[in-house]
Amino acid sequence: MSGDDALFEVLSPWAEADLVPMEGLTAPRLNDLNGKKIGLFCNIKQASDRIQPVLERRLKKRYPGAEFSYYRGQAFSVSELEPQNIDKFNTWIDEVDTVILAIGD
Repeated sequence: MSGDDALFEVLSPWAEADLVPMEGLTAPRLNDLNGKKIGLFCNIKQASDRIQPVLERRLKKRYPGAEFSYYRGQAFSVSELEPQNIDKFNTWIDEVDTVILAIGD
């Protein structure tokens, strides 16, 4: 076959998958963090546990009545919903009013 007679099959890079409709956050935003318990979630990546204390200090200046509770993830990915971690994670979630996640990349 010469170059003029060549045939090419063009494939789409999109996979066939069941699409899940996008949804927004289900929990309403807090109007004020003062007097609230803020959960600071760190994964185990290098900088995450350095980010959260700085964030806590800055938020404490702005919201002096806020309290903070730390949770350190068990793996690089969020494995807290796996059976061996779920009870500890749910107990922590129930004790806080909101959560801020730091991924230390």
